[in-house]
Amino acid sequence: MEKVGYVLRISRSKRIIVKLEKEVREGDILYDDRGRKAGKVIEVFGPIRAPYASLQPLTDRLRGLVGRKVYRR
Repeated sequence: MEKVGYVLRISRSKRIIVKLEKEVREGDILYDDRGRKAGKVIEVFGPIRAPYASLQPLTDRLRGLVGRKVYRR
């Protein structure tokens, strides 16, 4: 698995906000450090040099994700 960033926070609309370190595309599935699905990339936003992604959660463990690294397969 390839590290793509880390979970910054959970938004009010229950989306997972990720600070990206690598490029991802809308529709990509991201995983936590244990290989479990974290979410699906819905939107990439922010400045080109420091982008963020908004994920639709694919898990109920939202609070446990904050601060954790996320990966792409």
